[in-house]
Amino acid sequence: MQRRTFIGAGAAMLAAPWVHAQALPSAPIRIIVGFPPGGGTDVMARVIAEKLTALWQTTVIVENRPGAAGVVAAEYTARQRPDGTTLLMTNISNHAIAPSLYPRIGYSVEKDFTPIMLVGITPNLLICRAGGPARTVQEVVALCRSQPGKITFGSSGAGAAQHLALEMFKLRAGVDALHVPYRGSAPMLTDLVGGQIDFSFETMTSATPQIHGGKAIAIAQTRLHRATSFAEVPTLAESGFPGFDAGTWYGLVGPARMATPLVARMNADLNRIVTMPEVAQRLASFGAEDGGGSAARFAGFISSERIKWARVIKDAHVKVEG
Repeated sequence: MQRRTFIGAGAAMLAAPWVHAQALPSAPIRIIVGFPPGGGTDVMARVIAEKLTALWQTTVIVENRPGAAGVVAAEYTARQRPDGTTLLMTNISNHAIAPSLYPRIGYSVEKDFTPIMLVGITPNLLICRAGGPARTVQEVVALCRSQPGKITFGSSGAGAAQHLALEMFKLRAGVDALHVPYRGSAPMLTDLVGGQIDFSFETMTSATPQIHGGKAIAIAQTRLHRATSFAEVPTLAESGFPGFDAGTWYGLVGPARMATPLVARMNADLNRIVTMPEVAQRLASFGAEDGGGSAARFAGFISSERIKWARVIKDAHVKVEG
């Protein structure tokens, strides 16, 4: 992983000696994931859980509670005791997009959660199946314009990061396309490589195995700079859409009112984990950058992401049931 990625992490670790005196929960710890196994959020959670199990010398398990693009898992976590035994591997979908998308959402991002640490930000990859209908962004735009509302883009669910990246693309390119939501990335990718849908702005984390296996083609990526692990793939910003920035991010939060010393202990240990060479290498392989730093940094980041995606939802007139 690039060295700049964990500047914040290094700073946070300077405070580590005193926080390690803080007690961790004695009971097993669950990391809740709002998507089925195999998707980007699930993969990130399992990388972290394995290292936390060893570091904390207690059982840290990943528990999948899919539904409504992560909202079901967020609602569940918000109702748990703030003792550190239940954490949420949250992401852009349930913490930045859902509050503006679902009129009756069952939680408040500001009031019902305790930010702990940003794990990483990955690009989404605009992908199609091997042998698919386009190889460049310009070809994708031309295809959408030739068949308005008929070219299909899959996502892991209505309101998911892939869905909103598509909406941003439609706004910027001035095209119409058909969004096809699934219950998670894994079934969506199965249909994409099988030819049932045309494209997806899939998370780099879950798209990478399909690309490396030769089943999918990466056309473009959606952060402002190219991820090191896909340095040959241009960004949307380089492909005619300056300023296009639609990364997917992952981070750990707990229920509201977690004790400050406990949050500091968990934050310090998580910062330690993401700088371990084997973890940094694994995250880098998925394009996950800019993780680490303080809990306050993560809280500020969530706030800025909420503002950004609320604007896209309003401008694109995005509506979903729920």
